[in-house]
Amino acid sequence: MMGGEIGFGIPGVGMILIWGLIVVAIVWLVRALTGDSTKEGKSARQILDERFASGEIDQGEYEQKKRMLG
Repeated sequence: MMGGEIGFGIPGVGMILIWGLIVVAIVWLVRALTGDSTKEGKSARQILDERFASGEIDQGEYEQKKRMLG
C-alpha cells in the first residue's frame, strides 16, 4: 500500500469510511447507554406515575395531568 490507500484504491476514501463507522458506533453506544430509550413503549399514565413517584412533580400537578389523560 502506497500513500495510505485503504479500500477502493482511492487515497483517503477507506479512512473516511473507517472513521464514519467509528462515529456511528460511538453514537449508537451513547444512545444505548443513556436512559432516553427507556420511555419507549410506556403509556403516558406509566410515565406520569413514575414522575410523581420520583418527586419530579407534586400531587396537584399529578392529579391535574391524570385528569387530562382521562
